[in-house]
Amino acid sequence: MRYQPAPAELFIENRRRLAAALPPGALVILHANDIMPTNADGTLGFAQNSDLYYLSGIDQEETVLILFPDAPDPKQREILCVRETSELIAIWEGDKLTQAQARERSGIQKIVWTSEFEILFRQLMCQASVVFLNGNEHPRASIAVETRELRFARRCQHEYPLHRYERLSPVLYPLRGIKSPHEIALLQEACRITRDGFMRLLKFVRPGVHEYEVEAELAHEFIRQRSGGFAYTPIIASGPNACVLHYVTNHCRCEDGQVLLLDVAAKYANYNADLTRSIPVNGRYTDRQRDVYNAVLRVFRACCDMLKPGVIIREYQEKVGELMNDELIRLGLIDPKAVADQDPEKPLYKKYFMHGTSHHLGIDVHDVPPAWQPIQAGMVFTVEPGIYIREEGLGIRLENDIIIGENGNTDLMADIPIEADEIEALMK
Repeated sequence: MRYQPAPAELFIENRRRLAAALPPGALVILHANDIMPTNADGTLGFAQNSDLYYLSGIDQEETVLILFPDAPDPKQREILCVRETSELIAIWEGDKLTQAQARERSGIQKIVWTSEFEILFRQLMCQASVVFLNGNEHPRASIAVETRELRFARRCQHEYPLHRYERLSPVLYPLRGIKSPHEIALLQEACRITRDGFMRLLKFVRPGVHEYEVEAELAHEFIRQRSGGFAYTPIIASGPNACVLHYVTNHCRCEDGQVLLLDVAAKYANYNADLTRSIPVNGRYTDRQRDVYNAVLRVFRACCDMLKPGVIIREYQEKVGELMNDELIRLGLIDPKAVADQDPEKPLYKKYFMHGTSHHLGIDVHDVPPAWQPIQAGMVFTVEPGIYIREEGLGIRLENDIIIGENGNTDLMADIPIEADEIEALMK
């Protein structure tokens, strides 16, 4: 693998926390994601099941994790099945994990080949009181294909219809939300690599470059530093493109006088950073661009202070809307008299700021648990307000990643320039 393996202690502790949250006699089974096809005999790159990686640290296809904390046989309380290699596989695909390597990375002592799963599966199902099966229960997920875990769930219910089945996500997601020191270190490394990519761009961007050239500079810097590449499809949006929230074609020329919105970040060891900056293509903001930029920055700083343990994201978002209303009035974009009579379901600020301000961050860019649960210390959130003025061809968004603390938050991107004067000075 490209990145340095995370310490096995991280995954040992994650499994311990999950075991403590399970009822007596619980059996947990998780599967790796499928490798998805493209066309002809092509496939997409492999992306591991986030839950399986969180509990095992194994980043390989055809992996199965079995957890049975109350198993009568202590050797069957944690079992990891990994794909057995062969000379043919080694020639065509390269090395796969040996059992010793899987043991070292996961901290699980009983490692078997995936071909042995069927015998173990029947033995353990006959002993289990309740079976926890996994699935993608992210509220924003759109799942158009049948996953390996869904196929397995159907098989279990068909072959063992008298068993009691439970969903793993409601137990696991709250645990994933609280980040351990090892996880914070991985997130910090993703942020550090992201910073280096951004600093590189400040010397590269100028009138006449194309958005895809900017993307190429980032890809070079990220991969050069052992990153897995982009944490998500990069948004490199010049001028009016910045008003398209999910603009990803990155094909236009950056023109003199435009602002370039960069929503770009690296991932490291499957943990993701998430950064947004908006920089002047020619190195200098116009007065209007600077006014809008500073309005967004003021909201950004207020948001960083508002995120605290116990806060509900929905209520926080309402307060962010009030701040944004004030800034939009100051910018002459909405009529102050109209604010008092606005429809609460359709607030005026949403014409210029139409997305949420914060989401969980971790193994997934939009991480779990669901955002309607109260914020807790140890969670990591993005803060990303923006103002998008389509009639002016101007979009400004700023985003950093922060750790929620009991007595104050920590900005993982505090060393990445964000003030307009800093940006201009570095672009000279």
